[in-house]
Amino acid sequence: MKNLTWFMLGVIGGFVAAHLVNKNPAGHEALAEVDARIGEFTDRIADAYHAQEAQFASFLDDAKSVAGRAAEAATDAARPASSD
Repeated sequence: MKNLTWFMLGVIGGFVAAHLVNKNPAGHEALAEVDARIGEFTDRIADAYHAQEAQFASFLDDAKSVAGRAAEAATDAARPASSD
């Protein structure tokens, strides 16, 4: 419980400090710069995630295609040869 109290005091103190810094024009500019950097970072992470997701989707599509062709080949091989 003591740790939770210190955590909550830290969070509240951080909000109060950010509010006070934001009142100052120079502080407001600094916080805006930090916000812009965080936004840029999250955009890069999202782009990397989407690129990786597309790569996995491509891999899965290729695997499905190969599995389908293998199943067709196995089915064809299992059919008795027709004697004409």
